[in-house]
Amino acid sequence: MYQYTEFDRQFVTLRAQQFRDQLDRWQKGELTDEQFLPLRLQNGWYVQRYAPMARIAVPYGEISTTQLRMLARIARDYDKPDAALLAQAQATQDELQAAQPGLTLAAPPLVYGYGHFTTRTNVQFNWIPLSKAADVMDLLASVNMHGIQTSGNTIRNITCEALEGIAPDEIVDTRPFAEIVRQWSTLHHEFAFLPRKFKIAFNGSEEDRAATGWYDVGVQAQRNEAGEVGFTVKVGGGMGRTPVIGTVVREFLPWDQLLNFLEAVIRVYNSYGRRDNKWKARIKILVKAEGQKFIDEVESEYRSIVEQDGAPHTITPAELSRVSASFVQPELRPTNLPSQTDVQSKAYQRWLTQNVRAHKLSDLRVVTLSFKRPGAAPGDADASVLEAVAELTELFSAGEARITHEQNLALPWVHESDLPALYERAKALGLARPNIGLISDMIACPGGDYCSLANARSLPIAAALTELYQDIDEVTDLGPIDLHMSGCINSCGHHHSGHIGILGVDKDGKEWYQVTLGGSDGSALSGPAHPGKVVGPSFTAAEVPSVVEAVLETYRSLRTSSAEHFIDTLRRVGHEPFKLAANGARSSGHRANRENEEALA
Repeated sequence: MYQYTEFDRQFVTLRAQQFRDQLDRWQKGELTDEQFLPLRLQNGWYVQRYAPMARIAVPYGEISTTQLRMLARIARDYDKPDAALLAQAQATQDELQAAQPGLTLAAPPLVYGYGHFTTRTNVQFNWIPLSKAADVMDLLASVNMHGIQTSGNTIRNITCEALEGIAPDEIVDTRPFAEIVRQWSTLHHEFAFLPRKFKIAFNGSEEDRAATGWYDVGVQAQRNEAGEVGFTVKVGGGMGRTPVIGTVVREFLPWDQLLNFLEAVIRVYNSYGRRDNKWKARIKILVKAEGQKFIDEVESEYRSIVEQDGAPHTITPAELSRVSASFVQPELRPTNLPSQTDVQSKAYQRWLTQNVRAHKLSDLRVVTLSFKRPGAAPGDADASVLEAVAELTELFSAGEARITHEQNLALPWVHESDLPALYERAKALGLARPNIGLISDMIACPGGDYCSLANARSLPIAAALTELYQDIDEVTDLGPIDLHMSGCINSCGHHHSGHIGILGVDKDGKEWYQVTLGGSDGSALSGPAHPGKVVGPSFTAAEVPSVVEAVLETYRSLRTSSAEHFIDTLRRVGHEPFKLAANGARSSGHRANRENEEALA
């Protein structure tokens, strides 16, 4: 993972000190709320439904044992509301639940002392009071972490796919390029107040595991016929109210021109992007509206940067080597810890199949710990779990873990000989569920339980579906299915790209849910990125599990064999049978409700 230089450490330390001064002046009344707002946002501090939410950057998802332990400390010591605030929040939750009767499984209780892994490999806390915000920033800086530009209308945390540097199908490790972009874009004076937030993703492998088509800028590594490294650049992807797949604006950009070209793209957006309507301010709207004209403007700006300005941001081989040297492969030694695991057991073999991936080093494996567990929201980890995972990371993965797009945690440096011992310890923590890539490995945003922007809650639906699909034999038989949930149109749960997508909507002050089918994030399994299609009118919370169950039963009845995946069956037969099944499920009740009714009868 990236090793901070002395400059990096000084930078985040000074930024934390600056934020402490800003917070102090706001508390004294020397800064108004309006003046303080952009300052806290650009350091990752929101004010949500009940309390502040802190968003911590984890570039490329790479996180160390030391950093995990610090997150555990913050969760334990700082992520806790006072009694009055918690009582108020619980009362609001009770009112919401009373207004939406019929769902057998209520939402998990309001929790604190947790970190939450997000789809963009950040970590969020939901209960840290602003009065403690500067203390938290100091602690983060002490372990080379921060919240810089995790919010606000700036270039946000740069992301990569979780297997960068270790994937067998790697074209080139894009982490050094992403780090160069991160350094260039951090506190960039020209791009500090863009029309709207701006997100960049890199993918360095043949398979697009970074969902680059869904980003404001998606950068895909390529090699031309001469073996030279370059990038295909897509611009204008995004979810939200108007799902759009990014447009290819350069088929092959030489690697050394990456910053010059990005500057051209963002400069055109900064000049022409709308600022009169935040719903139409993302670059996707500009690209969609202007089409070829946008591409022509970018090329014109790029020529100006190169020919008139002298290509000031050309990446030199020396600079690439300098940054690449900071991505140090750790010292790799097997632990040789004893294990009682029966390596021939069905449970262990199933875990190997679902949770363990190949590594570019033949004696190593990548192991994904599942954070999709009964009783916990997808991606949540309390202080004790964070500490336990830090120990696993230290023992089995050379002190490094990676947060994945799917809200899990991957261990990238595990010796094959250590797999039984790791499985034994992960299973004891409840992190060895063999469900990676399956229906119960769902993505969900915090939704209306915490977020002030949400129209509906995500977590009760996630809890109901998790309970519904507990039988691992059934889950395995259903095969690979991406289920994504968002509590509002902002799409933090990436519902548009789910094979099954669930979106919370507001209808007359009530929580309702739209269901979409057939979305794709661009992976090899899902095919080219595109949004799913709505299958019918909105459903109540109580109806959603029935709808999902009906859709999957329809898949079972229509598939040619168990080898035909859900997404392939859907594309072969079309949406109509699934739409009919979903709409017919309204009155049938989902499995748990039917079982209750049968027991009463």
